[in-house]
This record gives sequence, structure tokens and C-alpha cells, in this order.
Amino acid sequence: MPYTITQNCVGCQACKKICPVTAITGEKKQIHVIDPDVCIECGACGRVCPHASVLDQHGKLSIMMKRTQWKRPNIDITQCMSCNMCIDACPVNCLDLSRPQDTRDTHGYPYLNDSKACIGCGFCASECPVDAIAMTSPAAEAMG
Repeated sequence: MPYTITQNCVGCQACKKICPVTAITGEKKQIHVIDPDVCIECGACGRVCPHASVLDQHGKLSIMMKRTQWKRPNIDITQCMSCNMCIDACPVNCLDLSRPQDTRDTHGYPYLNDSKACIGCGFCASECPVDAIAMTSPAAEAMG
């Protein structure tokens, strides 16, 4: 079941602006709608909604979070096999492949190239075949 917008929507358009696949339509100050055939269930709409108007795929109300608190991919290059599946899975193209810095290791490794573009969907982590990506909150990264 895709994400849905409730009658609490005031038409602020925050969800529409962040949707990476333009699944959300609606005019300013009117209730918006999510197209279930287009929605990729990334959750970004629910994390930006200031009026608690978005239900997730399980029918639970999504809670707004400051963007600085959204989880980000943390890539363990010792486990990574440079397959690029994470880069291909990212709906906002915020991951990139690094250039090898060590001439003995010719592999590039994925890294978060544009942290401001990251919507914290976790698709990169779920697609990684070797579990080399963990979605971590900025607070956890600062502590660790």
C-alpha cells in the first residue's frame, strides 16, 4: 500500500516539493493526493509534512522530522564490493562512486556526494547485496 494524504492536509506543498518521483499533486491551500501507481514509498513526504497529514504504507501517521535528523547512508568500504547497486537504487542521485586513491586498489567506492539531496529513504541500504550500508542518524555518527 503506498503512502496517502489525509484530510488534515492544508496544501502547504512541502510533500509535493520533496517527492523524487512527482507522485504528489495538488494546488496550494488544497488537499494533495499521492498517485499510488507512481509512489515509491520513500517516506520523504511524511518526514516533511508539518501538519501530520501523511499515512505510511502501513496506515500509520508519519511524523515530521528536521532534515538534519534524517538517517543517512553510512558505507563500510571494507565490506563493499563496488557493485553500484546502491547508486542505481537512489531516487535522488545523491550517491556517487569515488575515484581510487590507492593505486593498488582500482575500485571506486560509493559515497554520499550530496548530503543535502539525500531523502533518507534507505533504498541504497536495502539494495546492497553485502549489507555494507547502514542508515544512521547524524547524532549517532557524531557519537561514534
